[in-house]
Amino acid sequence: MPTADNQGFLNLISIRRNQVGMDNDQELEDLELFQKHVAIRFSDLLSSSSTTTAAAESPTSAQDAYVPPPFLSISWLRNLLDNFLCCEAEFKAVLVSGRDPSQFSKPPLDRLIPDLLDRAVKALDVFNAVTHGVELVIQWQKLADIAVTALNQTPLGEGQVRRARKALTTVLTSMVFDDKESGGGGGKTTERSWSLGRRGGANNKARQGGQFRPLSCPVAKSWSAAKQIQAMSGNLVAPRGADASGLAMPIYIMSTILVFSMWALVAAIPCQERNGLSTHLSIPKQLGWAQPISGLVEKIGDDWKKKEKKGNAGLMEEVQRMEKVAQSLVDFSDSFVFPLEEEKAAEVAVQVAELKDVCEKMEEGLRPLQHQVREVFHKMVRSRGEVLDIVEQIGKSSIPVPY
Repeated sequence: MPTADNQGFLNLISIRRNQVGMDNDQELEDLELFQKHVAIRFSDLLSSSSTTTAAAESPTSAQDAYVPPPFLSISWLRNLLDNFLCCEAEFKAVLVSGRDPSQFSKPPLDRLIPDLLDRAVKALDVFNAVTHGVELVIQWQKLADIAVTALNQTPLGEGQVRRARKALTTVLTSMVFDDKESGGGGGKTTERSWSLGRRGGANNKARQGGQFRPLSCPVAKSWSAAKQIQAMSGNLVAPRGADASGLAMPIYIMSTILVFSMWALVAAIPCQERNGLSTHLSIPKQLGWAQPISGLVEKIGDDWKKKEKKGNAGLMEEVQRMEKVAQSLVDFSDSFVFPLEEEKAAEVAVQVAELKDVCEKMEEGLRPLQHQVREVFHKMVRSRGEVLDIVEQIGKSSIPVPY
């Protein structure tokens, strides 16, 4: 969502570009302001984890101050996408608004623009995979809800424990998977359909069997989220010399934001084939606006490496909590004896309450997150179309634009 600073920046660009004879100093000021906004937005995301930890240790002071969402939580991911949209809007204003289209046909833009458009196409595939991954997490939440309902029964009997164990075992089996073999799913979910939006008639039999319905644009079994990120970042090089103060810099900045955002979403949300994901992104620390993004890359990369060896359903904070509590409750069910001792019942009640809290946060946030991913998807499609229109206006048919 646009912020006040974002709207003010866009208005400033619009006014300046409508003036006759905007000088180079004004354009440099616009670029500097864009970089400043990028640094502020991603610094806020980076400070989220440390601030949240401090607030947890000082609950009294936390009541009087804003507490940012937990790192890589659903709310944090939504903030990431909000920041992406704000940066994208400012970038487009810097690059396109009131500018002579002929500049796009001159070096280095004649090379950088097609690269940017190509990354946008690859990002759309990632968005599709992420949307499918969110749908999978929604299925985990529904199964966990079954367990919560069963374990909240009084008195707690063997039937309720078996029901909860079955649901939670299905969740854990789905979570601990080999990315390459499972394609982001688990249990009976073998459909590798990755897309935004559902089309066609309902397949009630497939839904009753616990399978996802085929979606509109399936991704091949050989498709790899990790390799897609690697392809997006492969030729991403910081501009040097005179290019560092020209339009090459905002293109590089926006490309970096795009690649990082896709990388973070893939790390947090179940996606097809993510092996070696932590090695596929490098952010230069020497650039001021890039320092908070580099810090985020290091933190997410470290968390990923810790989880990757034993199977990783994703670094989403709510998923991590669900996995931990679900495993504890499954262990409890294995040794359950009726009637349950009072002390053990109190311990289980605490864990069930935590699982219920996780489910409530998922139910509240997952659908809005999924809708937000769709919004960003369509925004990128429109923005790419606008840039293509400019390229076509100047008749630069020699530019290898990826359609």
